[in-house]
Amino acid sequence: MSDITPTPGIHHVTCVAGDPQRNLDFWVEVMGMRLVKRSINQDDPGTYHFFFADAEGTPGTSMTFFPWENMSRGKVGTGQVSRTAFRVPTGSLDYWEERFDEYGVEYGERVTRFGEEVLPFSDPNGLPVELVAVEVPEDDPTVPWTEFVPEEYATRGFHSVTLWLADPDPTTDLLRTMGFEETGTGAAEGDTPGDERTRFAASGPVGRYVDVLPTIEGGRQGHGTVHHVAFQTPTDDDQAAMREAVQSKGLRPTAQIDRHWFRSVYFREFGGVLFELATNGPGYASDEPAEDLGGRLVLPGEFEDRRDEIEAGLADVTIPQPTSVEAGD
Repeated sequence: MSDITPTPGIHHVTCVAGDPQRNLDFWVEVMGMRLVKRSINQDDPGTYHFFFADAEGTPGTSMTFFPWENMSRGKVGTGQVSRTAFRVPTGSLDYWEERFDEYGVEYGERVTRFGEEVLPFSDPNGLPVELVAVEVPEDDPTVPWTEFVPEEYATRGFHSVTLWLADPDPTTDLLRTMGFEETGTGAAEGDTPGDERTRFAASGPVGRYVDVLPTIEGGRQGHGTVHHVAFQTPTDDDQAAMREAVQSKGLRPTAQIDRHWFRSVYFREFGGVLFELATNGPGYASDEPAEDLGGRLVLPGEFEDRRDEIEAGLADVTIPQPTSVEAGD
């Protein structure tokens, strides 16, 4: 396996939401993340696919959503990503608590995990999310979007995902194959007593951590749950080598699928979590100017010929604008 390029970390996380307007309002206005792509679920073109990220859609920063309005509320359990965490600059959690109070966001007590301060909260659909305060280096690849949240507090891409697994051992072996290294194990503040969390780190600066936590808690997919987590395999060659390595572990990855802004391979890991391997290119600015990202409905490939039909089936939505917030102050 020596010819495998270790994954730099998380590429994106895709979740299930309900009302599309409420989803937009929260992630753009409250969280201050840029809508870098407004598109459709390519496997279910009657549903939006929203991509929220930093100012440039840097790999490792995009939280994406399928707003399936008719789906019921989900329940986080084993075989799922139980928590998605974003980095924020050290000293910014007071700001975020005040902001959450202002917008009526549910959040919990801060906890310390592996020496880092963590603020847990939920989005409007009950999706469990965390902010982790970190020292952001000067050469950090993320580019904060500052239309709603000042730069000194803005999210700076992913910190980690937590996997809930009934039997963590096969998955931890897979993570090592993908290039993650174990960095710590122990019961962390905020975890259920008796649970032992293991942290794995990838090679890159953003979205580099995966925490594995054993649980037999039952779950179901629906609003407020993660659909899948994607890991960076920057080039096609990197992806092909990683796909072969995954296959050698006895898993069944798909062939490469063109997702227009990246190319993807999917598989369910041993515990049932849906993993994706995603290339870093061609990127979100490949089909619209960087300054206009998210400004229009983008229909990839063959879907453009069905634009009238598809647009007629989608709910009307309005992208939050900073002027509207200022007017309401």
